Amino acid sequence: MGCELWCDTHGRRMSFPEAGTRFRKTCPSLGLEMKNTRREVVLGGLAAVTAGALPLPAFAKSYFAGTAVDNGVTYKTTNFDAIDKRWHKQVVKYLSSEPQGTVVIDTIHHMLYLIMENKTAIRYGIAVGKEGFKWYGRATIDNKTTWPKWIPPKEMLERNPDLPAFVDGGSMKNPLGARAMYLFNDGSDTGYRVHGTINPESIGKDASSGCIRMLQEHVIDLYKRCPIGTAVWVLPHIADQANRTKLPVDPTLQ
Repeated sequence: MGCELWCDTHGRRMSFPEAGTRFRKTCPSLGLEMKNTRREVVLGGLAAVTAGALPLPAFAKSYFAGTAVDNGVTYKTTNFDAIDKRWHKQVVKYLSSEPQGTVVIDTIHHMLYLIMENKTAIRYGIAVGKEGFKWYGRATIDNKTTWPKWIPPKEMLERNPDLPAFVDGGSMKNPLGARAMYLFNDGSDTGYRVHGTINPESIGKDASSGCIRMLQEHVIDLYKRCPIGTAVWVLPHIADQANRTKLPVDPTLQ
């Protein structure tokens, strides 16, 4: 299990000695067959559209270990041996003034933290939005659902007119995966979600159209831990720093 200290004030992770000093001083299936119809071709390529690139079939298959059943839906399970250990779920040390139960999303380092007790957090690897599709700020989870239907937003349909009008929940070609948690700000839907993925190889990358992707097993776990009203903070100062400076090396991820 990895271990780290996070400081909101400094906007980065620190080793234990450095964190101690600064805290005291300053801190408060993707193998596609040929299809006969245009709709089938489009559905077969949904994963490629939402991930930004079409993986090679042999490469993609290595990310799946088998199948499991959840709420009556059979889905492909993740082969965690094919996933870099930095993206695995783990409990880490975490310094923050945010209250327990808050979800903090570090888009630069591709990490999602659920703050727990005793200065700890559960950390999950994520995929985030490509440049031009990112969103930062505070929100709450005001709606959540299992095996959500996917309805491409108007802007995505304009960019990719061959996309279907919707994909049923539970479909192995639905990019939202097993769960979706909908982010609202002051009662208004931001259009962004924390959801599963059918592209486990995208975790750790800037790959989505703005939403936060998680491995299926991870989003199922987080969904159970986050009731309606959960506070979410997509860190803005981390993104700002990334535009100006070289990011610090995180020793816990080496």
